[in-house]
Amino acid sequence: MSLRAIIHLCLHVAVPALLAWLFWRPQFGKAWLLLLLGWVIDLDHLLADPIYAPDRCSVGFHPLHTAPAVAVYAGLTVPRRTRLFGIGLLVHIALDAIDCVWMRCSS
Repeated sequence: MSLRAIIHLCLHVAVPALLAWLFWRPQFGKAWLLLLLGWVIDLDHLLADPIYAPDRCSVGFHPLHTAPAVAVYAGLTVPRRTRLFGIGLLVHIALDAIDCVWMRCSS
């Protein structure tokens, strides 16, 4: 596994933890868990062949990583009940987009 991939995966854990600590400290554990649930959108990788390609940009390729899906995730941030989950999904997409930029810059 490349250093870029390791950093990418670590950020998917660390950024939600940082956000939970900064904004929802009294409910840190619950907030972090709900933000981490943003990882559920990676289930769409199971539809791809190969399932994981370290040099492939997820954003725009996988169905749950497309603009219409992101619009739904943004909508989930409006109701209080789904807000943390929606933020987790958006953070996940943002981190994947950063990884795509990093891939393009390093090639």
